[in-house]
Amino acid sequence: MTAPRRPRLHPTLGLYCAAAAMAGPFLRRYVGYRARNGKEDPARLAERFGSTSRARPAGPLVWLHAASVGESLSFLPLVEAVVERWPRLALLITTGTVTSARLMAERLPAGAIHQFAPVDRPRWIGAFLDHWRPDFAIRVESELWPATLDAIEARSIPSLLVNARMSRRSARNWQRVPGLARRVLGTFALCLAQTEEDAARLRCLGAPDVRCLGNLKLAAPALPFDAGLLETLGRRCAGRPVWIGASTHDGEEERLAAAHRTIRARLPDALLILVPRHPARGARIAARLRGEGHAVGLRSAHQPPGPEIYVADGLGELGVMYRLAKVGFVGGSLVPHGGQNLLEPARLDCAILHGPHMTNFAEIAGEMARAGGSAQVETDEALADAVAELLTDEAMRSRSCAAAARVAEGKTRILDAVVDAIAPYLDRAHEGAGADA
Repeated sequence: MTAPRRPRLHPTLGLYCAAAAMAGPFLRRYVGYRARNGKEDPARLAERFGSTSRARPAGPLVWLHAASVGESLSFLPLVEAVVERWPRLALLITTGTVTSARLMAERLPAGAIHQFAPVDRPRWIGAFLDHWRPDFAIRVESELWPATLDAIEARSIPSLLVNARMSRRSARNWQRVPGLARRVLGTFALCLAQTEEDAARLRCLGAPDVRCLGNLKLAAPALPFDAGLLETLGRRCAGRPVWIGASTHDGEEERLAAAHRTIRARLPDALLILVPRHPARGARIAARLRGEGHAVGLRSAHQPPGPEIYVADGLGELGVMYRLAKVGFVGGSLVPHGGQNLLEPARLDCAILHGPHMTNFAEIAGEMARAGGSAQVETDEALADAVAELLTDEAMRSRSCAAAARVAEGKTRILDAVVDAIAPYLDRAHEGAGADA
């Protein structure tokens, strides 16, 4: 194990670490509170404090960290590429949420280890690093936890920030502590940014080596699916005009249901599938819609698709639901959340609609619209008209789907570019694994 060095702490970082050290009892109670509310796994709370019952594999180990489900989905293709190209490297994957842990249990390649990420407190981070002794670290998107990054650098562990993003608001906050921003971002040997705007903000804040290769979320393959579930639901939906409200957020489901009522006046057997971004909201959504007079089936209650609306609140089943639908409304866009990934329906022959709030995917939304692969709707009436037209005009729907598929195909090269960028670092670790074999 490499002994931690003692770098001179930036004053703000020193205060942060001291405060985190003193906050141990409070942080333990807070994690316990989250566990009681279903936001932590009670059987694995020790991992949040840097402890584990899992043994460290022999040989070089790469640590990859992503915050939650969205980030995890974006980096799973990268994990698979690392396993294929560097098979002798052990992989440790950390995430911070219960839902992402379930996803990792289902999707990680054989041999990869999942742990919950330790809370950003020096003692717990130190215990985690002392046990796992990673040879290399990759962090995804915007996981800039100061104590963690300081501890990684103190142990001379090379680290990269992949699929990095830095929003305008986050950049303004970091600019209030410019010395700390340079200190934190300076721990990365390389930052691979999602967009040129992200890259410019990272450079301005002091990241030493920044490249823009594109967003890994745009390079992901078609969403996986359970063939048995698809067959079962496909039989129950056979012959019906089906559309989907995907990755919806609070305030959208009622509006989609109102549009669906208008659609059913024209297409009486039409079915709306609602897939909430946060599955835990499923039962509440179903109850609200039933209170408004809608006939609703709930997936988590093992109910079949209802005569009107089906709330599909199972984990990791969006790939099934998109394959059942002919038209997809991408959520997080009727409310000011910033939208979700338009390329998921584009890869599954599903015509694409979205609302006006697409700031998280502004570049791809513009590209898709210019290609004729998507349409923006701003009112419930416009949404109902657009869905009904796409469900009844197969030629229009086919043209839209083909245009969207062409845009999606052009994004598959992003993963290859990211793998090539990190290859020099992983090659060195892999050569060490071969020497030890």
